[in-house]
Amino acid sequence: MEFQEKKAIYLQLAEQICFDILEDVHKADERIPSVREMAAQMEVNANTAVRSYEWLEQKGIIYTKRGLGFFVATDAKDIILKMQREEFINNTLPSVFKTMRALGLSIEDVEKEWQK
Repeated sequence: MEFQEKKAIYLQLAEQICFDILEDVHKADERIPSVREMAAQMEVNANTAVRSYEWLEQKGIIYTKRGLGFFVATDAKDIILKMQREEFINNTLPSVFKTMRALGLSIEDVEKEWQK
């Protein structure tokens, strides 16, 4: 995985895990790779993987079974979709609208493209 410089690596790793959950690579109530396995797989420091898992656990996306590891929460997909929608609406759309305004594009123009 290639990491972007503008965003913390642990967040990018967490986003990748979220994407994998949405794509059913990791299913609800299924064990995900251990911190060490994930760190090795993604070629990051184990502490970075720990931060990612802590963040995901704090958001309710994964949970710990003591002695067994981390598992995908039953409602993880719903949580991820809600978070990503909020992120899109609050951070991406304002920039898109600003660009549309500058280019003279209307919602109808965008809708026509969407329909293609």
